[in-house]
Amino acid sequence: MTTTTSTRAAAGAPVTPRTAGKRKRYTLADLECVAQPWDDTRYEIIDGELYVSSQPSNRHQYTCFEVSRRLGNWNADTGLGIVLGAPGLIFAEDDNAAPDVVWVSRERYRRVLGEEDKLHGPPELVVEVLSPGAENEWRDRDVKLRLYSRRGVDEYWIVDEVGRRVEVYRRSGGSRGEGDTLRLVAVVSADETLESPLLPGFGVRVAELFMPEGV
Repeated sequence: MTTTTSTRAAAGAPVTPRTAGKRKRYTLADLECVAQPWDDTRYEIIDGELYVSSQPSNRHQYTCFEVSRRLGNWNADTGLGIVLGAPGLIFAEDDNAAPDVVWVSRERYRRVLGEEDKLHGPPELVVEVLSPGAENEWRDRDVKLRLYSRRGVDEYWIVDEVGRRVEVYRRSGGSRGEGDTLRLVAVVSADETLESPLLPGFGVRVAELFMPEGV
């Protein structure tokens, strides 16, 4: 996701991430002041900090589509869950995100679905497609990793278009436990096959997730 951290609060107060002293702590109520029905900008609040995502590049969209398509084809064959693109994940008023792709089992989907048709709990799998830039990498590899870890996501993929690889973070034992955190367990390169114990029978060559070179 192509992302820049917002520099203005909903009420107009400046915010500087990581360096601000007493900063405003955002909640979902603040988005009513900035998000409009026709606005395709993506707003996320993580640990009270507001993040604003710009329209992603074509290469980013291509990879998101391929991840969704490959997961969707596998899911259609197995019927085990639901694949969603850029869903709303509302963990708390000051902790919510819109990852690029998620997969959630049917059982968990029924348990975490809210009345407004958004997820109020962790899907089993979250996928973020990394956009170039230090701030974007910091957000996905640090801020969102900690968010998904503390909120109970079982597996987290960071898809790196530049490096043409996928970083796989997983909980030991494969499920949420006391004191358990997401840890890097594999870096799958372009010529290797991406698999997961969460997705029995799923496999995709990582190079197939990226736009062909020369396009």
